[in-house]
Amino acid sequence: MMFTNPIPPRWLKGGNMETLYAKALQREAPEYRRELIRDSYGEDYAAYDFVDSHDANAPCVVLLHGLEGSSRSHYAIELMHAAHAKGWHGVVAHFRSCGGVPSKRMYHSGDTREVAHMLGVLAARYARLYVAGVSLGGNVLAKYLGEQKSAALPRAAAAVSAPLDLNACGDALEQGIPRLLYTQYFLRSLLPKVPPAAHKISSLGDFDNTFTAPLHGFADKRDYYTRSSAKPFLRDIAIPTLLLNAKNDPFVPAASLPREYDISDCVTLMQPEHGGHVAFVTGEGRGHLRWLPETLLAYFSQFETV
Repeated sequence: MMFTNPIPPRWLKGGNMETLYAKALQREAPEYRRELIRDSYGEDYAAYDFVDSHDANAPCVVLLHGLEGSSRSHYAIELMHAAHAKGWHGVVAHFRSCGGVPSKRMYHSGDTREVAHMLGVLAARYARLYVAGVSLGGNVLAKYLGEQKSAALPRAAAAVSAPLDLNACGDALEQGIPRLLYTQYFLRSLLPKVPPAAHKISSLGDFDNTFTAPLHGFADKRDYYTRSSAKPFLRDIAIPTLLLNAKNDPFVPAASLPREYDISDCVTLMQPEHGGHVAFVTGEGRGHLRWLPETLLAYFSQFETV
């Protein structure tokens, strides 16, 4: 299918401005129905926030959020509103410790065990799943799809602003303007979840090296990034999958984005010039956030007739 590219308001210049401004357009969340469901280890509960369709047989759109995201993130709110307006079910499946539900274990960028568990829970309820993963959630989703090949549970999937090469993206967030703008935003949420000894951490790379990597069995952050990156798995994806990355994403260097030789025939690359990191503000004046959910639902809808 043909896609339209996001065109931001003329006054909104650059990937950082687009990324930061998108939150200013956030609207009220839909009326979610929350369930707490055991995680893949059976040790913790994870939050699943549902938006139910009046049609029990309607397909379900699943959203896997980004680092420290939730059903209250602007992109989750927009997608769930759009799914509900379309008459589909929607659910934001939270990673452990997110959505206001504490847990003993954390989550990480390559946690495909948990994604397989989440989608298994939901596939038992809904006959047709369409799954969108955003940022960290997009990388985990793409890695899961490559690992599972034709056994993957969604009918179709999309990874949005996913850091598919975690080494390149980790380096981008360790320097310059991205480090200044985004480090404290993420650490403010992450640090309360870890032992006080880790609170001297001053960057996301430090956090991953000190906490994420050893907690999940990796030697260090480089080992973690290398083994968790989805990019090497893209050639093995066997269900229809959209990989959507803006070329001006401050988190994801354009040079690290996948090319045609990196992917299978089931994968569609969409790499517009604008969009920032999970922003995709379009329109005139103040702009709006409708482009992303409309694009995702249009992509998923084509497989309803297959």
